[in-house]
Amino acid sequence: MPMSPSSMINQYKFEDESESKDIFIIVDDPESHVTAIETFITYRVVTKTSRSEFDSSEYEVRRRYQDFLWLKGRLEDAHPTLITPPLPEKFIMKGVVERFNEEFIETRRKALHKFLNRIADHPTLTFNEDFKIFLTAQAWELSSHKKQGPGLFSRMGQTVKAVASSMRGSSVKSRPEVFTEMSDYVDIFSQKISLLDKISHRVYKEEKDYFSEMKEFGPIHTLWSASEEDLVDTLKGMAGCIDRCCKATEKRMAALSESLFPAIHEYLLYSEILMGALKRRDHIQAELDSKLDAMYNKKAENDLLSEEIGKLEDKVECANNALKADWDRWKQSMHLDMKLAFSDMAENNIHYYEQCLATWESFLTSQTTKDICLEEESEDQTSS
Repeated sequence: MPMSPSSMINQYKFEDESESKDIFIIVDDPESHVTAIETFITYRVVTKTSRSEFDSSEYEVRRRYQDFLWLKGRLEDAHPTLITPPLPEKFIMKGVVERFNEEFIETRRKALHKFLNRIADHPTLTFNEDFKIFLTAQAWELSSHKKQGPGLFSRMGQTVKAVASSMRGSSVKSRPEVFTEMSDYVDIFSQKISLLDKISHRVYKEEKDYFSEMKEFGPIHTLWSASEEDLVDTLKGMAGCIDRCCKATEKRMAALSESLFPAIHEYLLYSEILMGALKRRDHIQAELDSKLDAMYNKKAENDLLSEEIGKLEDKVECANNALKADWDRWKQSMHLDMKLAFSDMAENNIHYYEQCLATWESFLTSQTTKDICLEEESEDQTSS
């Protein structure tokens, strides 16, 4: 749906808006829908672009999770050996079981926003026709498009899967060493990132428990001060320090939840995507291997097989080149994202501990000053 230049979209702040970027996407405004059959959430997808292939410069549509799932499937069908960004899990995410819990909806919204912007930043996926339709078509138009059935690439993908299934149990004979190395890397990466994800959530749970205890710890000192005349200032000072540290802890937890944990979890999901891309490459290789076996065993006409083998060899080469190029791009992106996430965590920790240190140092200074004043008063009384 085209929008006028003075529309609400222009009031949004688009990420990384610069002259070098020609498409900007925001996912926001989750909305609940209740029907006789189901209850579901839709999200507004706002797009601003200067690309000539779009009929307008601005679009606003609403999409539900299954629409995002459809888009991901279409991208994998059309580009089987490219690394498609991951979608958030369908139901359970970060320990939140309730699908319509506000935290769950917001976490999913951010992940869907990241998903679309990852596609928009991809040098190949960003120009996919289904991606354009997803961003621009109204709900009824998208439904009509989805009913058209699988396209050419999807049918090819099904053929490849069928061939691979028939060869199940046998390894790909002529897989280049570079893809074996990729597979080994993904296995190790998956193990490490999975462990990091589990530990980080355990740490967060312990931090949350600590925060809950701290919230109860401070007021106890205040209550105690009511019955201890000589300790009133000290106890109230303690309560104030604990309260300030408690607030600092809350901010630190929010920072971890907004930056580090989503980055780790996204790349945990990426490990599954990488495995899928490597398997699809192997499926294409398996199809070629099966044709070569058939020719060597003279199970079919050699002239016909030679032509098919030639096409499959070109297909395998294209798949290999696509995956190798995307692999390098993905690793570079992963390194940058992880460095940024860990740097943010380090800065947040430094700020947190500096705040707590300053709080307690101020308390000690006040107590030391008070003790000095009491000693001076005592000396004056003695001398008099």
